[in-house]
Amino acid sequence: MRRREVLAGLSLVLAKPLAARAQQPLPVVGFLSGRSAAESASVVAAFQRGLAEAGFSDGKNITIDYRWGEGRYAALPALAAELVNRRPAVIAAVGGSSAALAAKAVTSTIPVVFTIGDDPVKLGLVESLNRPGRNVTGVTLFITEVGTKRLELLRELAPNAAVLAVVVNPNYGPAIEEGRYVQARGIALGFEVHSLSVSRQEDIEQASASIAARHITALFVANDPFLIGLRDRLVRLAAEHSLPAIYVTREFVEVGGLISYGANVRDGYRTNGAYVGEILKGAKPRDLPVLQPTKLELLLNLRTARTLNITVPLTLQAQADEVIE
Repeated sequence: MRRREVLAGLSLVLAKPLAARAQQPLPVVGFLSGRSAAESASVVAAFQRGLAEAGFSDGKNITIDYRWGEGRYAALPALAAELVNRRPAVIAAVGGSSAALAAKAVTSTIPVVFTIGDDPVKLGLVESLNRPGRNVTGVTLFITEVGTKRLELLRELAPNAAVLAVVVNPNYGPAIEEGRYVQARGIALGFEVHSLSVSRQEDIEQASASIAARHITALFVANDPFLIGLRDRLVRLAAEHSLPAIYVTREFVEVGGLISYGANVRDGYRTNGAYVGEILKGAKPRDLPVLQPTKLELLLNLRTARTLNITVPLTLQAQADEVIE
């Protein structure tokens, strides 16, 4: 046999396993969120940034498969089951505790990394923060737990406000719990407190009518991923009624809200992506402690304060991590 033919045959033999490797599908990262894609661009970018810091990029060495609850938390179990059928290497469960609980319920083997605003031990997601156990770990922002502190900040900004409305999604359990704490604290601070239920976009109009009928003078928006998705409309609602209002995340203040206080949600998503990357590289969820925010941030929008004829105390301005002039 000629030398050229031998080399050609050897090239074909070597090429076959290389081609087979090239055709192998990329590892799948499932992404399950209670929020909607349309309003989640900034947090998705943060999640992808965390993955990139760990060396992973969608379409390059992983494939991210997104599932969105669109605020319909009852749909999340079915969406989680769809992701499990894709046999992902790991599932990122974000956009509220409902997504994390749905993911945990459908698999005891696939790693799940959550980002939530509630206590994961109380919810039964993990055994403890330091030793999560089994296949679930993640990031807790403890947003719900600081609800009463947010209310105290609102009282400082609006000392003469008498009637408080608490906007709550009755379909989101942690928000109901937060609403109870806020109502009790609100009464102690001298407010007459009313609850406004918003679980659909259409409920905003009814909430507006209730604000007028009850002569509401201040607004508190409870923690809920669906309500974060409605931030533009909720900020506009407060503006239409000239109400001082406090919100759960900076996203509200960035679109014109008066004040927010809580953990940085984008940082939580970035950390989630980094944890997903660690698991893709071989780490086990049980060995990754649940992470907590190292600080809470206070944002103020002075333009909105001026529109509402509110004089923001200098002490509060000094406490702010960011002030929008």
